[in-house]
Amino acid sequence: LNSFNSSERRMSFHSLEGRPWTRKLCGTNYPVSIAFIVVNEFCERFSYYGMKAVLTLYFIHYLNWDKDLSTAVYHAFSSLCYFTPLLGALIADSWLGKFKTIIYLSIVYVIGHVVKSVGAIPDVGDSTLHIALSMVGLVLIAFGTGGIKPCVAAFGGDQFDEENTEERTKFFSIFYMSINAGSVLSTIVTPILRGDVKCFGGDCYALAFGVPAALMVIALVVFISGSGLYKKSPPEGNVLVRVCKCIGFAIQNRWRNSKKSPKKSHWLDWAEEKYPKRLIQEIKMVFRVLVLYIPLPMFWALFDQIFDFCRFINTHTENINVTVGTDEFYAAANYGISQNISVPRGEYNGVACETNSNQYHIDLGLLDFGAFYTVVLSKKSEGLTTIKMEDIQANNIHITWQIPQYVFLTAGEVMFSITGLEFSYSQAPASMKSVLQAGWLMTVAFGNVIVLIVAEGAGMEQWAEFLLFAGLLVAVSIIFSIMAYFYTYVDPDQLDKTFREDTDDEKVKSSDSKKKETVSLTDMPKQTKM
Repeated sequence: LNSFNSSERRMSFHSLEGRPWTRKLCGTNYPVSIAFIVVNEFCERFSYYGMKAVLTLYFIHYLNWDKDLSTAVYHAFSSLCYFTPLLGALIADSWLGKFKTIIYLSIVYVIGHVVKSVGAIPDVGDSTLHIALSMVGLVLIAFGTGGIKPCVAAFGGDQFDEENTEERTKFFSIFYMSINAGSVLSTIVTPILRGDVKCFGGDCYALAFGVPAALMVIALVVFISGSGLYKKSPPEGNVLVRVCKCIGFAIQNRWRNSKKSPKKSHWLDWAEEKYPKRLIQEIKMVFRVLVLYIPLPMFWALFDQIFDFCRFINTHTENINVTVGTDEFYAAANYGISQNISVPRGEYNGVACETNSNQYHIDLGLLDFGAFYTVVLSKKSEGLTTIKMEDIQANNIHITWQIPQYVFLTAGEVMFSITGLEFSYSQAPASMKSVLQAGWLMTVAFGNVIVLIVAEGAGMEQWAEFLLFAGLLVAVSIIFSIMAYFYTYVDPDQLDKTFREDTDDEKVKSSDSKKKETVSLTDMPKQTKM
């Protein structure tokens, strides 16, 4: 038996040597296939962030939306992009597998970009059609980019052998570097395409959206080109349904029998009567990690937080609407005060002010970085006069003093993200690796939701909002540190070995019992005919 097992292992090793996915990069332990995955990720991130870099400007200047609507749609789109990973993960782990899921959803992604680009061509239909095409395009992009997010990272991790865990960890660093490289380059290039290249008599949004669409096509072609080199794990069946049924049965069984039966070490153990121990153990692993993720959205809520503010006091006897750039201020008559609204830095001359009976133009001059302005509007016989007061002085500190802050922010974000990607992969069972990657990405989505709730619903001053987020992050960091201290790392590969050994033991026991049964039947005395 031992000689058979050793020869079987030798045969298995030699059979794997010729497989395409065993080819390594330049004598290292890195599979050749990851080069295609990293280039694909670079192009996809260029595509996504390049489109997103001009999206708000497109809403305001092309679709003529106000700033509030533009901001709301922008945040809704960003949130959708980080909620859809769960859908992509379920499709990959349960139905199509990671490879096919990436290809099919990348095609959806490309179609979304094309629809979005067509919607930015002025000669195509009217404004209603432009809005419809833009929204359809954004929804398709959200499902495309979100759906492939958890699959690409997990698929890259799948390319490594069990013993190459160190190389796999470094791969996630390289993977994240490609994300940042694509995003930085795209946010420089696409605004230039929009502003410097003129088409259809204005800013060329069609080209600014078309170039990201082309990069997504390249990403898809590159990924398909490496098809013969990938290690492709088959899907595990309908994982979500099995997990939900197992959890439901455990809760139901515990509710019915908790008083009659002995206490279980874990509430999921109540499902052992119906479901295999391996599935129960895998669900426990996923739950332990998801609980650890609960505090993390606060990091993302704080990460993307800077504005200059302005408000108006109206001493006129009529209500006044003031338009500063793309921002609308409303100040009621007789010393009404408008909302405090953030405005971009710039010179604001010829600002339109409308009353019920007349229209005026005022010069506000420079609204500078970091300042808070109050503008008093008064009616004079010749029109409106203004008194501009600088409640908080403009920033007079050189911008280079912000470099250390951004270095720390960037260092924190890089360490946080890379570790999260690798941790989500290494702590997930084979059947749920994409699902746990999606769980990690959803922390970003919930972070965006927190920002929307606080920014839109709380009605706080900006300094108080910053202070709130910073204080919450400190509290969350302490809570997370305590949770992480008590977390025990698991090895999903060890789970495979454990349950494989259990299966082998059961087979041996079954074989021994059959042999004994055969022996006992042989030893039985022959019956004598009467």
